[in-house]
Amino acid sequence: MSAVIDALLVELGITLPVAAAPAANYVPWVISGSLLTISGQLPMEDGKIAVTGHLGRNVSVAEGQRAAELCAINILSQAKAALGGDLSRIRRVVKLNGFVASDPAFIEQHLVINGASNLIAKVLGDAGKHARAAVGMASLPFNAAVEIDAVIEIA
Repeated sequence: MSAVIDALLVELGITLPVAAAPAANYVPWVISGSLLTISGQLPMEDGKIAVTGHLGRNVSVAEGQRAAELCAINILSQAKAALGGDLSRIRRVVKLNGFVASDPAFIEQHLVINGASNLIAKVLGDAGKHARAAVGMASLPFNAAVEIDAVIEIA
C-alpha cells in the first residue's frame, strides 16, 4: 500500500519534503496508542512560508487553498517521518483542524481548508475522509495565512 501512495503522490506531482523541525518548544508529532497527532503545519515550501497575510484582505481564496494544500503536504511529510517512512500504516485521518488568518469580515474559511481536505482525500482515498474544523484567526505564526494540525489513526 505504501508503494501505491508513493505512486499516487508522483502522479499528482507531489514530492514530500523532509519533515520540518519545530519552530518552538514542542514536538512535531506524538504517537499515543493508535493515534498519531501532528502539530500545526504551516504552508512551507522550499524552506520558507509560501503564503502569508490574511484572507479577505491580501490573500485570495485560491491562494488560501494552495496554502492549505501545502499544509496537508507537510502533514503527510510529518506522518511519513513518524511512521518510519510507511504511510500505509495510516488507517484513517480522524480530524483536521484548520486555522485561517482572516479579516474579520471573511467568512469562507471552510473553502480555504477544502484545499487540505481535498488533497488528503485524493492521496489516501477513504482513509483520508475526516472530521474537520475551519476557524478564522486574527493572526498566525510568521504571518502564515493557514495552519493545520491533524489526528490520524495508525496501525
